[in-house]
Amino acid sequence: MTSLHTALLQSSGRPGDVAHNLQVLADAARAAAAQGAGLLAAPEMFLTGYAIGADVPKLAEPADGPSAEAVARIAADHGLAIAYGFPERDGDTVYNAVQLIDAGGERLATYRKTHLFGCFEREWFTPGDRPVVQAELGGLRVGLMICYDVEFPENVRAHALAGTDLLLVPTAQMHPFQFVAESLVPVRAFENQMYIAYVNRTGPEGEFEFVGLSTLAGPDGVARARAGRGEELVSADVDPAFLAASRETNPYLRDRRPELYASLV
Repeated sequence: MTSLHTALLQSSGRPGDVAHNLQVLADAARAAAAQGAGLLAAPEMFLTGYAIGADVPKLAEPADGPSAEAVARIAADHGLAIAYGFPERDGDTVYNAVQLIDAGGERLATYRKTHLFGCFEREWFTPGDRPVVQAELGGLRVGLMICYDVEFPENVRAHALAGTDLLLVPTAQMHPFQFVAESLVPVRAFENQMYIAYVNRTGPEGEFEFVGLSTLAGPDGVARARAGRGEELVSADVDPAFLAASRETNPYLRDRRPELYASLV
């Protein structure tokens, strides 16, 4: 298998302006494709903005709604897969979701955030109930997760046991929790023997200050790409050969003793 060059779009777009954010995504897709990327990941709630309060239910769309169709056209036009965060409407229920669309414009998977963070999210969203959502992309098993979800070790270990090779984590990581991007995400990648793409918003938005620091970490715990604090597009390879070699030499998953962990579940 060949490496999957993966681009991370660190941007907050323009909160409340879906059309503008779709244009930002299209511009990033063009730039990422020119760099040879086969996958572009955007942050949590990228299409609408995060701190939009009562506009959450107004701007929420079905997983197959007009914005999904627009993203599918962008993916097909530039020949790369796209993962993006958005508020998903399913009847009267709204979820904080991420969707993965392939390079042909087909929807591969939609994940609903299972661990909601803070009063803001609990006011406007319903938590999802499927911890492991995956899709096949370029010979890799790609898993989906959102922000706070990755801070629960059981969550990421469930993906490891299900064979996830690359975990995409759109996020809205805010001050003062930047240690998650700097330290926790690389450790998660190492202890679970996978690549993790953690792609953040940036700058002030409502009551929040997003810290950037988007990271693509490898199974050796080393950041292959790391953004600064501002708007940025960074990229690096997800190398299946390196992943296989790392899994062969790192014994964490082989040396587990599940019979000792019953109290955890």
